[in-house]
This record gives sequence, C-alpha cells and structure tokens, in this order.
Amino acid sequence: MEISTPGRICLFGEHQDYLGLPVIAMAISLRAKLHGEIRSDKNVIIHKPDLGETENFSLDDLTYTRPRDYFKSGIVVCKHAGLTFSHGFECEITSEIPIRAGTSSSSAIAVSWIHFLSRMADKPANWDQKKIGELAYRSEVSEFNEPGGMMDQYTTAMGHLIYLQSEPDITIRSLNPNLGAFVLGDSCEAKETMQILARCRDSRLALIQKLKINNPNSTVHTLDENADLSDLSTDENKLYKGTMKNRDLIKMALPELEKDEPNDKLIGQLLSDHHHVLRDVLQVSTPKIEAMMGAALNAGALSGKINGSGGGGCMFAYAPDNPQQVAEAIEKVGGKSYIVQIDEGTIVL
Repeated sequence: MEISTPGRICLFGEHQDYLGLPVIAMAISLRAKLHGEIRSDKNVIIHKPDLGETENFSLDDLTYTRPRDYFKSGIVVCKHAGLTFSHGFECEITSEIPIRAGTSSSSAIAVSWIHFLSRMADKPANWDQKKIGELAYRSEVSEFNEPGGMMDQYTTAMGHLIYLQSEPDITIRSLNPNLGAFVLGDSCEAKETMQILARCRDSRLALIQKLKINNPNSTVHTLDENADLSDLSTDENKLYKGTMKNRDLIKMALPELEKDEPNDKLIGQLLSDHHHVLRDVLQVSTPKIEAMMGAALNAGALSGKINGSGGGGCMFAYAPDNPQQVAEAIEKVGGKSYIVQIDEGTIVL
C-alpha cells in the first residue's frame, strides 16, 4: 500500500485559523509518500530515510513517550473512530516537502498515516478526504493540546484550493480558480513553531477577551470600526487593527478566487497586504525571508508572503509569468526554490 499526500501553502488567513477565523489554503505539487505492509507480529516500524531515523513500538503499548508522538496518536484516534488492528506494520516515509519549514510536512505525513491505517485496519474503512483530515487534526493537535488550527490537515487531505471556516461549524468549500505558478522559497532557517504559535495566539486571545469588556456583544467575527478600543494600549491597538485587517483581506480575496479567471494583480496586492501585517504587526518574518521576498519581487513576481508560523522556514512568491526567473533570484540570495502548482489531495497510488 502506498499513499501520497501534498504539502500546502496558506494564501490568506495565516495565524488566523486558531482564532476561529477562516483561511484560504492551497495544496502544492510537493508530496510525501508512505509505503507500508502488514507484519505478522504487533510491531510497528517506521523508516524515515530523509531524517536517518527509524521508529519502533508495539500495538500493545500506545503510551505516548515523546512530545508529538504522532504515529501512536494516529492509531489511537483511529481506534476511537472504530478501527481495530490485529497486526503491526512496516513503513517507509519519504518526502519532497521541505521539513520544518511551514509547508505542512508533518501534517502531510499525519494525513498519509491516517489514510494508510484506514485502508490496512482489520476491517478497512473507505473514509473520504474530509474525514481523514479531521482525524489527522485530532492526532496532531487535539491529542496533545497544541495551539495549531485545522488548516494543515484539511488542506493536505482534501487538496486543491480550499476555503476553511471552523466556526460556528466546520465549513469547507473547494475553489477552482485558474491560478498560475507559485515559487516556494525555503530560507533553510530553523524555526520554533510552537513558541511562535503560542505567542501569536495567546496575545490575541487575551486581546479579544479584553475587548469584550467594552464590547460585550461582539466577537472576533463581528468587531468593526465602531468597536470601543479605549482600554487598549498602543501595542494592543496595533495588534487589533492588524488582526482585523487580515480577517477582512479574506473577505476581499474570496469572491475573486471564486472566479474561473481571477485578477492576478488584485490577488497579488492582497497577498502583499497580508505579508505586511505578518511582518510588521505579528513580527514573524526574518531578514533572510525579506531578502528572498525582495529578490522575488525584483525578478518580476507579482507578490509574496511568508508561509507558515514564521520565524524562519518558507516564503512564497506568486509568479504566473516568469517562475523560473523568480526561482533563480531566490536561489541567488541563499534560498532554496521550488516551482509549485495547485495539486490534488491524499491518494492511494
């Protein structure tokens, strides 16, 4: 059995989904592959040649023994969903997706693992991609009380371009615009995802609670220019306005991306506006990311933004007319570039 799952970039809504705000994300043509077979015993052996690691455990002991023990948690959530496993597995995982770079490499593997388990259970389940994404989210986030949202798992599971809204109910809409090429640029800088997510999330959750004192009937979805901000400090005011701007950028981008032929220049401008908030308000960019962004724009890209939690990792440029030139420009300032397109979700090969 072989499963293939894409990575993803976030076009709009970066650092918003864990606030309950919508996102627009895109599966990309860099993929993770999981090849595995059933064993005669109850051992689970996961080979990770990209990392030079092998992981071993038994189905008889699924106690979490490491932070983010995702292979065990995947089995646990599948068992909670009704699957049973009488035999272990031996698998190999390889990936084209940059590792720990904000392109959902770990979520692509989590989705692949859930997909694999669903097909290799004692009574196989023919779960759809949305269900696989839901269980991958549980295995990565809910099981460990981590601060991430649902974007990574649902986008890599379902593929293509999606609009994801998690409140009041989970709503997912597939979008099918004719978009050109993107150029992903990996800064090759290590990033501290959990620390950045916690900082950006916790500061704004506290801000939203503070706003409720003078705006008791408002939510993050309904706050507007009439909100009473009198109790906010200068820094809190800046944080509030940046969060609302990013929220409203999605409202402008969505109708354009619902078109068959969106206006590339408008999409580019909205992406740039989003990046400016991430850089100047949430402060998740880095000098190297900015150098890569500048090189991409000078080479003719329409726009770009940092991708993922930030503090390193990747950026991307929208370059429908000249992706090769933009890729070369990113390489010249020390980044590693990949020309990517929209791609399908998790599949059995």
